[in-house]
Amino acid sequence: MTSPAIVAAQTAGPVARSNAAKAPVRTTANAAKPATAVRARQRQPLRPSEGQLAGLHHTGDALDLKSSVALVVNQDTNEVLYQKNPNAILPIASITKLMTALITVEAELDMDEVIEVERSDRTIDRMRSWLNPGVKLTRGQAMHLALMSSENHAAQLLGRTYPGGLGAAVAAMNAKAQLLGMHDTHFEDPTGLSPENRSSPGDLVRLVSAAYEHPMIREYSTSSEMTLPVGKRVVRYGNTNRLTGSPDWEIGLQKTGYISAAGRCLVMQAVIEGQRVVMVLLDSVGKYSRLGDAQRIRQWLEATRSASASSTPRV
Repeated sequence: MTSPAIVAAQTAGPVARSNAAKAPVRTTANAAKPATAVRARQRQPLRPSEGQLAGLHHTGDALDLKSSVALVVNQDTNEVLYQKNPNAILPIASITKLMTALITVEAELDMDEVIEVERSDRTIDRMRSWLNPGVKLTRGQAMHLALMSSENHAAQLLGRTYPGGLGAAVAAMNAKAQLLGMHDTHFEDPTGLSPENRSSPGDLVRLVSAAYEHPMIREYSTSSEMTLPVGKRVVRYGNTNRLTGSPDWEIGLQKTGYISAAGRCLVMQAVIEGQRVVMVLLDSVGKYSRLGDAQRIRQWLEATRSASASSTPRV
């Protein structure tokens, strides 16, 4: 499928009310990289994201977000609370894994079934992975790693072991997207490494809401860590979103994502001032800027709710 054009930047900022952290995987044996390799990598210019190439980062907004695309919606009423370039269609990187998990759960596959990593499950991901060919784990463990630590090889394994194989899994992902009304969305693989995995903020709100209906997806995406025996080692994996470990946040579901074409991405469901909201942040520049944007949005919502409450006349 050819990449659809990115819709031009639109006026951003809070809208009137109407009716209408990829963090590195933590393991017990992460070796330090040689200083020369680090310096060589730092000298390489970063490739601009599609959002940067389209000029979306020139769009200003009231909260000075570092993400070029943002959408915040009341989960219960679908009221749009905040938006920035809401019609952009961009690569979504590992947010894709929410759909991979969704089709896996809805196919009612055995989560206790032991599946084995094969050479074909090794993706082009350059991050170090302990899921080498021959490693065995349950389907549930693979989904846990894909959602919590954004383990690409685990997501690829889920796709390959889906009934009918990898092609059937991708077809199911696209079919489910259409059933959810995600008409701006297309999937090419179960990991998100392909820049052809694309969506819009509104579509991703639909995906988050659908995934939220499954307790297992909520639990796995927000858990803090998981240990996995790999040969003679026990490897500890952590969550790519450090906000899940913060007592200041009540997060029901989350997923981070990053490839160069997509920038840093984040979707979350959270309760803020008693209000259930879905937050979509795409194409953020900087490793932690998407988390900073989430904090800014949360503070703005808290201030808005507080001001609204104080202005309500008492009877």
